Amino acid sequence: MKSLKPSLREKKRYLLIEGAELKKNVEKAISEFIGALGMSKTGLEWIKSEKNSAIISINRNIVDAVRASLVIFPQKIEVKMVSGTLKSLKEKI
Repeated sequence: MKSLKPSLREKKRYLLIEGAELKKNVEKAISEFIGALGMSKTGLEWIKSEKNSAIISINRNIVDAVRASLVIFPQKIEVKMVSGTLKSLKEKI
């Protein structure tokens, strides 16, 4: 199967987040704020997960909505940094 052209690929942004129980809370926060359809538009992927921090990748068109959903969520989830490349985020961990 032929790979997609770069112009057709989904553009990603990477978020460095900190908080407790991230896997459960991040998905819950996004789905409560923007719903199931919005959750599917994010293209959420878990890149690296540690005890209290994680790197996730999302679609660049919906970065603002994801950040807003994490701020509004009752349990503290903090976005430390947003980047276009994984290399710069891995240096910050």
